[in-house]
Amino acid sequence: LDIPVFHDDQHGTAIVVLGALGNALRVVGKRFAESRIVVCGVGAAGSAIIRLMQPEGPGDVLAVDVRGIVYPGRADLADDPNLAWIAEHTNTERRSGTLAEALVGADVFIGVSAPNLLGEDELATMNSDAVVFALANPDPEVDPTLASKHAAVVATGRSDYPNQINNVLAFPGVFRGLLDAGARTITDDMLRAAARAIAASVPEPNPSFIVPSVFDLSVATEVARAVRDAAS
Repeated sequence: LDIPVFHDDQHGTAIVVLGALGNALRVVGKRFAESRIVVCGVGAAGSAIIRLMQPEGPGDVLAVDVRGIVYPGRADLADDPNLAWIAEHTNTERRSGTLAEALVGADVFIGVSAPNLLGEDELATMNSDAVVFALANPDPEVDPTLASKHAAVVATGRSDYPNQINNVLAFPGVFRGLLDAGARTITDDMLRAAARAIAASVPEPNPSFIVPSVFDLSVATEVARAVRDAAS
C-alpha cells in the first residue's frame, strides 16, 4: 500500500511501553544496557515491544511464551518465523526454562499475556528496584498491590491504578504526524520518536508517574511533532 498502516496492538503498545520503560528505568537509576528484561507473551504486542526495544541496547531480553523461554533450537521455531526471529535476537545466554526461571535476576518484567501468572515467590527472585509492567487486561499477570511489595515501579493497562499503559497516548499523535508529513509508510525511527515524546511529557517521573495521563491533550501534539520530524 502507498499509505501508512498502523497496527495498534503492535505499534501502539510498543510505543507506550518503550516510553514508559525509559522513564521507569530513570526512576530506579538503571540503564537499558545493564537491565535484563523478561517479556511474557510474544504475540502481536510482545514481538513488537522486543523489536522496538532492540536499538536501545538492553543487557538481555528473555522472551517467554506458553512453552517457556524462547531459545534457538526450540522444536517449534521452524514453523513460526516470528519466534525464530525472536530466538535469534534475544536470550544471549541461550537459556531455557519456565517463566519463573526467567525472572530470577531480572530487572524488568513486561507482561502482555494472560492473568495471574505470577505470585510473590516469583517476584521476590527479581533484582532489587525491579520494574513490573503487568499489562494483561482486565486482570493483569500479577496483582498490582502485591507487585508493589517487591517492585519499585509497577504499571498496568488499567485506569484504576497508577501508570496506565494505554495506546491512546500514541495513536492520535502518530496519525497526525504521519498526515502532516505526507508519509507513505511507518518506520521504527518514527515509532521510537513517538516513544521519546511520550517519555518527555513526564519531565520528572516518579514511581507513580512514569507516563502522562490519557487526558493530557498536549501529548498528541508532541507525539505528532516528533513523528513529523522523524518522517522528514
